[in-house]
Amino acid sequence: MIYHFTLILTGVEAHTPGLENALFECGCDDALLCFYGDSVYLEFDRDGDSFEQAVLSAIADIEGGALPARVVAVDATLLGLSDIAQRSQLSRQAVAMLKDGTRGPGRFPAPVQRLAGHSPLWRWASVARWLHENGKLSDELAENAQVMENINLALALRETPQRQYVTQLAARLDRAAGKEEAI
Repeated sequence: MIYHFTLILTGVEAHTPGLENALFECGCDDALLCFYGDSVYLEFDRDGDSFEQAVLSAIADIEGGALPARVVAVDATLLGLSDIAQRSQLSRQAVAMLKDGTRGPGRFPAPVQRLAGHSPLWRWASVARWLHENGKLSDELAENAQVMENINLALALRETPQRQYVTQLAARLDRAAGKEEAI
């Protein structure tokens, strides 16, 4: 199956010598090289047994190549209403009505950032799960949204110099909430 996703890179820039050839040589011939200013990202259409396998193989190809590139994110996991509409193939108005409870069963997930602003952001994995549970999104897309969020959490954790502290903090938060899960 072919999976479409975006990988955002660090360690290389738009003007990095030989960037396109090096990415091709490391196995990224199924990606479109894109730039946002000097930032580099790759739009993949990769064949894989699963979404997770496709993404992880692309990351391994990039990071195993000759470039000093590292993947810092897979797509975006925090989205506004317009992005939610695009990913779910619903109109923005339909998504706004679902959010407001004027359409559908209500209880749309709460935004997680920029709550006081005019452009709040939602976790795509939560919204995708809710849309799936309410017949608006396929099971596969909802599962892929959760996989993408998990990969992004792992990428963010490996990039932080305080990795051990963050892991310990998560365990402390679980204990404070009365959860006895091991991390």
